Amino acid sequence: MGIENVVIVGSGPSAYTAAVYASRANLNPLIIEGEGGRNEGIPGGQLMITTEVENYPGFPKGVQGPELMQLMREQAERFGTRIETGWVEKVDASTRPFTLKTTEKTYQTKAVIVATGAGAKFLGIPSEKLLMNKGVSACATCDGALPLFRNKKLVVVGGGDTAVEEATFLTRFASKVALVHRRDSLRASKIMQEKAKKNPKIEFVWNSVVEEILDVTKGRVSGVKLRNVNTNETTTMEIGGIFVAIGHEPNTSFLKGVVDLDDKGYVKVSRGTYTSVEGIFAAGDCVDHVYRQAITAAGQGCMAAIDVERWLESQGH
Repeated sequence: MGIENVVIVGSGPSAYTAAVYASRANLNPLIIEGEGGRNEGIPGGQLMITTEVENYPGFPKGVQGPELMQLMREQAERFGTRIETGWVEKVDASTRPFTLKTTEKTYQTKAVIVATGAGAKFLGIPSEKLLMNKGVSACATCDGALPLFRNKKLVVVGGGDTAVEEATFLTRFASKVALVHRRDSLRASKIMQEKAKKNPKIEFVWNSVVEEILDVTKGRVSGVKLRNVNTNETTTMEIGGIFVAIGHEPNTSFLKGVVDLDDKGYVKVSRGTYTSVEGIFAAGDCVDHVYRQAITAAGQGCMAAIDVERWLESQGH
């Protein structure tokens, strides 16, 4: 078994950009992409479940998420990136070279770039999956401006900073935004709350959870069935779209005890993309819980590849 210069774990904008830069630096990188079907590492990342991407530079008419990922993949492969499919289940960083184990194979590598992304947490009701991209979204910044949501009443589910931020953002396009929260007060920062409460387009639906998203038979979101957690009473609200903003989960469970993670599981980095272990670098949404955009993930992927190239040089490789 040969020793790789760098293995990139993941397959979103961050992983592909890192691969483009690493390939062009003659590092002959290997990408290990997820197999889909689990939350961790959908091949192509979160953009595979996004339809229209209108905010990625270079595409003045917009581009479909899966198409953008396919183009990035082809660009990485054009410069010689090899791509294999598998789940990285274990990383042994106790000896050099590092050992990565997937369900079927073992790899040895001088350096690792973790670009596994993060998955949006969902409500877990069947209609949510069936209506994904048909009025159900997990990213207002990505989808809010689409014609599908314009001048409609929309629902945002959640009570943290993300939910309040998304609700405020959506008021630019929606006729009204209902913020549905299971408690009677928000977890969001005071300044965000005050901003939302002053916004005439935002209404608050307290102590309520989403029981059902309507209407699967129509093939698009037309309403939502809400249940009051105190009274168990259910009501139906007519809406044109629903944004789930109950948080994200970084795909980093395989790194526990290997590199330093924060209390939410995001990889801690310093000096750019360096993790707490020399030779392991991290980029994209598994690091960044603030911006979470394709363009910022791609930028960090570029940084990680440059950091790897310089680090390998400093090690005499």
